[in-house]
Amino acid sequence: MVSEVKTFTDENFENEVLKAEIPVLVDFYAEWCGPCKAMAPIIEYIAKSYNEKLKVGKLNIEENVSTTGKYGIRAVPTILIFKEGKVQEMLVGLQSREKIIEIVEKYL
Repeated sequence: MVSEVKTFTDENFENEVLKAEIPVLVDFYAEWCGPCKAMAPIIEYIAKSYNEKLKVGKLNIEENVSTTGKYGIRAVPTILIFKEGKVQEMLVGLQSREKIIEIVEKYL
């Protein structure tokens, strides 16, 4: 099965996120982070559910320190919702599917 969750990097962040035509959910994570792993199925679900209306991707904080620093990410998991190139919402820590959907719905 092909994942709808994209991989964001320092190199593609501007084109994939900031210049996106639709809202974007960015999941900042680390491989060693337990709560990040727990949230992965929720992120997959959101990506599949909102496939045409929302771009969903993950950004590894250890491999992409420039973007991580630019947005002041100090804890993982952190979710940022972007619309028209600007951060609209920030969720820090493990989140429920319902909470993420509630936030996403505001920007569609």
